[in-house]
Amino acid sequence: MTRRPISLALPISLAVLAAIFTAGLLAAVALPRPGGGGSRAHRSDAPYPHVVLVGIGDQKPAMFSDPRFAALGLRHARLTVAWDAMDSRRQRARLDVWMRHARAAHVAPLVTFDHSWRRGHHRQLPSPGRFGHEFRMLRSRYPWVRDYSTWNEANLCGEPTCHRVALVAAYYRTLRHNCPGCHVLAAELLDLPNMVSWARQFRRAARVDPHFWGLHNYIGANRFSDASTRALLRVTHGQLWFTETGGLVVRRNRSKVHFRQSAAHAANVTRYLFHSLATLSPRITRVYLYEWNALTSRDSWDSALIGADRRPRPAYAVLVHELDAFRHIPAPPPSAPSDTTASDTTPSDTAPTDTTPTAPSPAASASTPAPGP
Repeated sequence: MTRRPISLALPISLAVLAAIFTAGLLAAVALPRPGGGGSRAHRSDAPYPHVVLVGIGDQKPAMFSDPRFAALGLRHARLTVAWDAMDSRRQRARLDVWMRHARAAHVAPLVTFDHSWRRGHHRQLPSPGRFGHEFRMLRSRYPWVRDYSTWNEANLCGEPTCHRVALVAAYYRTLRHNCPGCHVLAAELLDLPNMVSWARQFRRAARVDPHFWGLHNYIGANRFSDASTRALLRVTHGQLWFTETGGLVVRRNRSKVHFRQSAAHAANVTRYLFHSLATLSPRITRVYLYEWNALTSRDSWDSALIGADRRPRPAYAVLVHELDAFRHIPAPPPSAPSDTTASDTTPSDTAPTDTTPTAPSPAASASTPAPGP
C-alpha cells in the first residue's frame, strides 16, 4: 500500500521534548484493538487497551546521553552481542561501556546473541555446553540484565544457524536453564520466505512451547504489508516482540530485496508500525526501532531516527507523537510470567545495584552485524 508523506515540522525543539518528559511520558504506546477502526480514543468503559512497550536497538552507547533520547522516557534498548564476546578483551570493554550507560539511564537491555565477530570464526557455532559457559560468564558480569534472545536473525542463510534449527533450540533451552525468571526469546526471525518453516521446526526441536519470539519485519513494514507478521503469529504462541524494525532511509548493502527508501518513507513506515502492525494482536507487546542515529552519511544500512548531521528525521517526530498521544492511558494489567518454569516470577524493569566494570569509551565496532535484508 502506498502512503503519501506526512507533513512534519523539524527539527523539534529540545524545550518541547523536555516538557514532554517532565509531563511524565511513559515509554508505552496504548494501541486500539484490531477491528477498532484505528481510533486512538480511549473509552472509559473499555477494557485495558493493547499496550506496547517501545525501545531502541543501537550498538552505540552515545544514544543514552542524547537529551532527545532522555526526553522520550524510553526504558528499553536492544544490543547484539557475539556469542563468544566474553573471550575478547576489546568486546568486553565495549560491552561494559554500553551496559554502564544503559544502567545510568535506567534502561533495561535486551541482549541478542550473534555469530562470532572474531576474524575467521564467523561460521563456527559452539556446542550447547560451550554456549552455556559463555552465557554464564556474561550473566555473572551483568546480573541485572533479564531479557535475552537466543540468536539474531537465525533463519537468515548468511548466518551459520540457517540450517541448524535443532542446535539453536538447544541454545534456547540452555538460556532458560541458566537464567531463571528471565525473558528468553526463542529466536529473532527475519521475515523471509523460510520464516514459517523455520519457526515450526524450532517448536518441534525445542520440546517446549516458547513464551516469547522476536521478529525483524523490515520487509513487511517497508512494503506496508502485514502478511509476514500475521504468518508468524499463526504458527507461534506467546508474546511476539518486534526486536528490530523501522523505516528504511537508505541502503548500500547490494541487497536484492527491493523497497522504497527515503526519510519521508521511513516516517510513514514508523506510523504504519504503530497503527497497523502492532495492533494486529495483543500478543505483540514490544517494538524496538532500529536505530537511534546514523554514524556516517555512507552507512551500508540507515533506518536511523537521527541523521548523520545530528538532526532529527521525520520518523523521530512520528515516534514523539505516538508516545505523547497516549501518556494519559491507564496502566495495563500485570504481564504474563517469564519464559521459564511455573515458579518463576516476572522480572522487573528496575535493575538492582551491582558493580559493573568500567572501561574507556571506544569507537563503534566495525564488526557490528549489519541489520536487515
